[in-house]
Amino acid sequence: MSPALALGVAVALLALATIIGIVLRRRDGRRRDGGTLRFDPADVVSAELGSRATLVQFSTEMCARCPQVRRLLHDYASGHDGLAHVEVDLTHRPDLSARYRVLQTPTTFLVDGSGAVRARFHGVPHPHALTEAVAAV
Repeated sequence: MSPALALGVAVALLALATIIGIVLRRRDGRRRDGGTLRFDPADVVSAELGSRATLVQFSTEMCARCPQVRRLLHDYASGHDGLAHVEVDLTHRPDLSARYRVLQTPTTFLVDGSGAVRARFHGVPHPHALTEAVAAV
């Protein structure tokens, strides 16, 4: 193989890897909207939705990052008027993972007063991203 051809193949692979990385990054889950999903408060036994918005955290018993997200969201919600935090344990309600299209835990929804999912976060949400999403509601 000639050096020019090898260099061309390497450049093409690098370009392909960059494009795939950009696409995966955009689909990473930190979406500004939740699509057409609507959260039903009846899915959670003791769900008290906030008057302004609610942070709905989907977790499992084996999730390593879920306790950290639980503390973060609880502290964040307690510092904002009209904002509530509700946790849904998918270990005991696996049917909800299909209904709300939750593929990993922790996943957090920001739900407005009507139940519409206004934002969706996978993993540990950044406080500034939460602030932007809550401000949009």
